[in-house]
Amino acid sequence: MKRVTIKERPDWREKASEFGFYFHSMHGKAYWSEEAYYQFTLAQIEELENTTAQLHQMCLEAVEKVVNSEERLTQFCIPRHCWDFVKASWDTRQPSLYSRLDLAYDGQSPAKLLENNADTPTSLYETAFFQWLWLEDQIQAQHLSREADQYNSLQEKLIYRFAELKSQHGFTFLHFTACQDSEEDRATVQYLKDCAKEADLEGRFLFIDEIGLGEKGELTDTDDQVIQHLFKLYPWEFMFREMFSTKLEGAHVSWLEPAWKSLISNKALLPLLWEMYPHHPNLLPAYFLNDPAINLSSYVVKPLFSREGANIEIVKKGEKIARSAGPYGAEGKIVQQFHPLPRFGDSYTMIGSWLVNDQPCGIGLREDNELITQDLSRFYPHIILN
Repeated sequence: MKRVTIKERPDWREKASEFGFYFHSMHGKAYWSEEAYYQFTLAQIEELENTTAQLHQMCLEAVEKVVNSEERLTQFCIPRHCWDFVKASWDTRQPSLYSRLDLAYDGQSPAKLLENNADTPTSLYETAFFQWLWLEDQIQAQHLSREADQYNSLQEKLIYRFAELKSQHGFTFLHFTACQDSEEDRATVQYLKDCAKEADLEGRFLFIDEIGLGEKGELTDTDDQVIQHLFKLYPWEFMFREMFSTKLEGAHVSWLEPAWKSLISNKALLPLLWEMYPHHPNLLPAYFLNDPAINLSSYVVKPLFSREGANIEIVKKGEKIARSAGPYGAEGKIVQQFHPLPRFGDSYTMIGSWLVNDQPCGIGLREDNELITQDLSRFYPHIILN
């Protein structure tokens, strides 16, 4: 695994606009970056793929434990009135779409799981589509060898999964929703809507505050059409605490992602995995904050519901060396052993490893000059070349 400099495509900003990648820069800072790329060997990619598959199966085994334990559901801060709803989504194996595992990996030592973004993962469009376009353009410009490849079947598998949801799970029309205040979320949902259309699954977008509640408890869109199948880029932990959460079970909606994903997107998953698989080579020691068994000199404190690196604290040998602000933490926290991200020059790099329908299918890389990867951390493309 190495970082290699390369010439930018002279027209990449125009291409970004052409293909709807409007958030390539945010708040005056570059998000998409292509003055360099990361190069992997095929053996390294195979290791990442195998690790991702194994970790995901371990996470699914953790779900089985949580849904059958009131103590665990409480520990995961799932409101009591949602317990049966979450358990039923797992017992009936409601289908899922996609997930992203965040890994620390340097190409030499075993990859370590930092967290699981199983509910509302973003950086999807740039991973699945725009970095593939970059690869094709750079090969065409002879800046990359024609032997260069990319670990990236994400778009292909998304389209295939939407076709499966239609043919095997009865998805006839799919509503899509997200919040109004995030251009990235809106673009991610539009990309997924386009993938669904490629699979001949028609859909409609509406903002989440436009969803209504019908007289019989059904969810409705702005034309009073009943919502039967809904993709939401909106966290379950938010929904569980809103007024209409008592109506979720009676609405009879097939959700993407299903409610059981609220368990493996929760940081409480990390100490549970360590308890289930102690000393596993791809896990880091992790504990609930009040656990007397904690014996770590360097560690990361994470809120159960933290997103985009918010409210993270890193302590190294008793000294706080990094901290990020945010609105999370009151729900509870976990402690995970500090494992530094690999450093390339002045930057730290994290790998997002993607799955569609439980199958690993691609990676995206985020880079930051700070130790904590956050929403504006830069995205870089990658290649496979032995």
